[in-house]
Amino acid sequence: MNLRPHRLSREMFAALAAGGGGKSAVAALADVEYSKRLLLLRGVVERSARSGHPAAAEAARGFQVLSDLQEKAPAAVDTVLRYPSTGAWAQRTVRGLLSHGETRSPGATPGRLEALAAAAAIRAGVRIAVGVTIEDGPLSLPSLGTADLPPGRAVVHVGGDGAEITTGARTVRVPADPHTDAPGWRGLRRLTARSCGRRLDLLIDDLDPYRMPTMDNVTDRLDAREIRAWAGAFGPAWEMLVRNHATAAGEIGAGLRVLTPLAPPGHGQVSASARDTIGCAAMSTPPSARAMAVTLAHEIQHGKLAMLLELVDLTRPDDGSRYYTSWRDDPRPASGLLQGAYAYVGVTGFWLHQRAHETGTAAMEAHAEFARWRAAAHLVTRTLLSCGRLTEEGTDFVTGMRRTLRGWADEQVPAAATALARRDEEDHRARWRHRNGEIRLPFAAGLP
Repeated sequence: MNLRPHRLSREMFAALAAGGGGKSAVAALADVEYSKRLLLLRGVVERSARSGHPAAAEAARGFQVLSDLQEKAPAAVDTVLRYPSTGAWAQRTVRGLLSHGETRSPGATPGRLEALAAAAAIRAGVRIAVGVTIEDGPLSLPSLGTADLPPGRAVVHVGGDGAEITTGARTVRVPADPHTDAPGWRGLRRLTARSCGRRLDLLIDDLDPYRMPTMDNVTDRLDAREIRAWAGAFGPAWEMLVRNHATAAGEIGAGLRVLTPLAPPGHGQVSASARDTIGCAAMSTPPSARAMAVTLAHEIQHGKLAMLLELVDLTRPDDGSRYYTSWRDDPRPASGLLQGAYAYVGVTGFWLHQRAHETGTAAMEAHAEFARWRAAAHLVTRTLLSCGRLTEEGTDFVTGMRRTLRGWADEQVPAAATALARRDEEDHRARWRHRNGEIRLPFAAGLP
């Protein structure tokens, strides 16, 4: 597993700062994330051995199998290592091993490296037997699914006629298509959409224990009716993105691999991303194709920025300062402002183009969304440039965002939509003041 240095050109940095970047920028950033995963895997093996962790030998065996498989089937290993939950598990395990000297470090499960190796072997179809340890709950094989087997040691046998997992007297056969269900096996279901010759395949991960471990509102297994609802929105959403938002579609295709379902909020929809699970967008059931499309456009922005932050610091260390945003009910640090502003530059760009494809009430709503988030992102980028919490590169990045927003400043919006956007912002500010007190900005400003 070889590593190489990564550099981002000035042109690509500028394109990302403008809110876009395209498929090529996302692919370059994804390679950075992949190198980080390799370093984390090495860290898991080395730190578990150094601390005397009980699963250190398992980690070493899993790493060796992955290394051997990479020579024979690099695409299979690549898929498993780039899988979002792999990042979350590796981060949590390394942190646990670094922060605790005792052998059983909280949060550290280095033996899962064997499960990664088994998943890669199944994907590759390489004849091999891989030992795995089943601890709490079923055996999770990242990017594939779970086997309902009791705790203990098991062996994953991969042969010419498929794979099976055996522990004691029980055996679970992995189906030829592991993304389907079989006795004792639950596969991660796949969503597939095509439009204008472009295809998008994403997995719905409602099983992996590391699919979004920092959130407490992930759902359990979706039933068939819920899967149909997701699939019903997914196809039209992809068509909308491909036809009306080509740059975002390219970025989503290059940067997203997984959708993780979240429990629905009291009203509307909720979505999230996490820096440890790059490639995953978590969301509650989308109420419409348009809602799903804008959510994907929103979350890919978070993913791009998270990957960029592996290369360059854009904000200074947190000094406790907190600021107002139009999209959160709580005061946010500069790093949070940056994440939100970048996401809403993407959302504003979505509505800029989507409003031309809507009619009637939907068109008025699209205009209002564009007007509100254009003003909100403009306000927060101004806050960022005035608060003194950006690095030199961060100042350049936010300046690029503002340049894009200024380019949209003269876009005409119907008066009724402008009034609707302004009313929504006033309502939000009133709620924010009630919860947090008076809004204080690092500059004098009224409503944008």
